[in-house]
Amino acid sequence: MDQILDVISQISWWMWILIILIVIAIRDVFVQKAHTISHNFPILGHLRYLFESIGPEMRQYFVANNREELPFNRIERGWIYASAKKENNYEGFGTDRDIYSHQHIFINNAMIPYKIGKDHPNTLDHSFLPCARIIGAYNKRRKPYRPASVINISAMSFGSLSAKAVESLNKGVKMSQAYHNTGEGGLSPYHCHGGDVVFHFGTGYFGVRSDDGGFSMEKMIKLVEDNPFIRAIEVKLSQGAKPGKGGVLPGKKITKEIAEIRGVPIGKDVLSPPNHKAFSTIPELVEFIEKIAEATGLPVGVKAAIGKLEQWEELADYMLETNKGPDFIAVDGGEGGTGAAPPSFADHVSLPWVYGFSDLYKLFKAKGLSKRIVFIGSGKLGFPAKAAMAFAMGADCINVAREAMMSIGCIQAQICHTNRCPSGVATQNKWLQNGINIPLKSARLAQYFKTFRKELIEITHAAGYEHPCQFHMRDIEVNVDDHNLSKELDKTYNYEKTPVPFISMQELKDCKYLGGKLTP
Repeated sequence: MDQILDVISQISWWMWILIILIVIAIRDVFVQKAHTISHNFPILGHLRYLFESIGPEMRQYFVANNREELPFNRIERGWIYASAKKENNYEGFGTDRDIYSHQHIFINNAMIPYKIGKDHPNTLDHSFLPCARIIGAYNKRRKPYRPASVINISAMSFGSLSAKAVESLNKGVKMSQAYHNTGEGGLSPYHCHGGDVVFHFGTGYFGVRSDDGGFSMEKMIKLVEDNPFIRAIEVKLSQGAKPGKGGVLPGKKITKEIAEIRGVPIGKDVLSPPNHKAFSTIPELVEFIEKIAEATGLPVGVKAAIGKLEQWEELADYMLETNKGPDFIAVDGGEGGTGAAPPSFADHVSLPWVYGFSDLYKLFKAKGLSKRIVFIGSGKLGFPAKAAMAFAMGADCINVAREAMMSIGCIQAQICHTNRCPSGVATQNKWLQNGINIPLKSARLAQYFKTFRKELIEITHAAGYEHPCQFHMRDIEVNVDDHNLSKELDKTYNYEKTPVPFISMQELKDCKYLGGKLTP
């Protein structure tokens, strides 16, 4: 026995490595049947899968240039990170963007910029920028709501995002006076840290779900009564990532906490169908909206990605006929977002935001309805120039999702659907979440929003206006080919936005409905 131990001890470490490699090679050739490359090229074949798995990271840091990555390039991510950290977000020596490229945005500046006085709200607060419209005012809801920020957090559920990420976002919106859309996963304890909330639900009715999987008005009323910081309700018709497609929440992902929040059984798969149980026609949708608004007193709107317009035209006609309908419409872009989806949906189903929004706004404006509805844009609009374009096209405020995630640490690893998010933002893994410092991340979200609003205000002043709601289509140009073929937005999309009633920033600051709170 001693002799055997002596022999083993004399085998050098490289011999052990050789033995391990031989065992792997035998397994590759004779045992595993799933991978042809590993069978035909034992051991070496594993390198191929290794390089494939780390390819996105290698390209992100060493190969791709500053402007070519998608969905967000390095310059865009860098601007968000620097803005969130209150660092220098300027660039020197001129832009490295190809300003002659298709769809490049130009903002026409005024000869003499807008000048603010010493007592102007923006002199006192460089980031003061409320929405110029009141949600629910036209339909005379009992609790109308004017968002205190034109940039807010789009629908992202607890479950899709981690508990610490959701808590960081909610505390951040409180600091920046924005609102926080819950996403369709229900109102979690992590949404309840002082920020205004828009309660969002889809076909699964999570949080307001009856025992048979339908909608429960009793639960909705109780939810609103118990949580007065809920300022509006949003009904999801579709989302940009996968419009018209339902989903399955696997039973293995349903913890006791998630089951309680969503109102579903523990350990059983839960189906979110493509269609709503509560309504199936346009009149039924409108009546559903009115019943919720009457029962809760809150403004009620819809969120959708845009494709065919026939049913939207039916909705507009029914609104004219009955003088009822949604208080706001959140238009999601077909660019997709945080929701995981098959490439066939993410790449091809529904229109990009600029096409979808322009089609819908044009339709409602032609019907004389654009003054009745507050329009919310959502689709990679979390940058001041893109926001200016959105306001010129008729948006009244914007929601951001991935940009907000990046402000609290997301690195665009694009593995949100795997539960392995390295930054802890889009995972339920406790270890990965531990890296999120909630006080720090909430402050960064707030700072990103404040920097965003400050720069949007500066762009607005450069164009000669006080508030971005005053932008006209003709104030923005987009490249069609060269400058001789570029068109202003009103000529590109063939409509002019409806002017928004606006007096001054001071009037907004003094408004008794600012942020949903009654003031003297």
